[in-house]
Amino acid sequence: MPKFAANLSMMFNDWEFLDRFAAAADAGFTAVEFLFPYAYPADAIAARLERHGLVQALFNLPPGNWDGGERGLAALPSRKDDFSASLATALPYAAATGVKRLHMMSGHASRSDAAAVSSYKEAIRLACDAAAPLGIDILIEPINGRDMAGYFLNDFGFAANLIAELGLPNLKLQYDIYHRQILHGDVMKSLEALMPIIGHVQTASVPKRNEPGTGELDDARIFRHLDALGYEGYVGCEYRPAGKTLDGLTWMKGTA
Repeated sequence: MPKFAANLSMMFNDWEFLDRFAAAADAGFTAVEFLFPYAYPADAIAARLERHGLVQALFNLPPGNWDGGERGLAALPSRKDDFSASLATALPYAAATGVKRLHMMSGHASRSDAAAVSSYKEAIRLACDAAAPLGIDILIEPINGRDMAGYFLNDFGFAANLIAELGLPNLKLQYDIYHRQILHGDVMKSLEALMPIIGHVQTASVPKRNEPGTGELDDARIFRHLDALGYEGYVGCEYRPAGKTLDGLTWMKGTA
């Protein structure tokens, strides 16, 4: 059975954000992830992690103006300075929380735009260089266009080829089962093929993005497959509970 990390941006929304750490620990989680911590002081996040014995599995670099529709800066040639500033913002949070994986969102751009591709590669190199002294991996995640139309990184093959091309030891793939199924399918075989470059796995049912076990995939079988493949990292529960979070956690009993 994999180790699961509660995604506090999507789960336990009946609690205020800083109270979700306790709620996750009380529900049996040993790790958490979330989209962004930047609305709260880094030491406040770190204190909640320590108090409740939780590992910080993952969070994202600042995405730009999220409320204004931005979903990352890396592939935007005109936002290089803002991307550098986002790294400077994120790394103190990484140091405070002990996180070892940071997700770098690409932003809205076309992969047919050579300038966007060049900007993305440059941003990856910059992020990996900045994160390496802290022992942190930079993760890139293909995201489907149904959930995020116009997102630059929307193909697993492109992501894998890019990781191979750049050859950076702390550049990894963030493999989201939900996005993979919508984009390409073939979850089981692709996990086998991509496991050497996978730095983090996330899960949600398809197509509604609710609890595992409520959609078209045999999620329990996928979790057993991850065990068989030797995956030792966390599986982030990046799903939207269909009702109250605690009521929906019965799925975890079927993953053993």
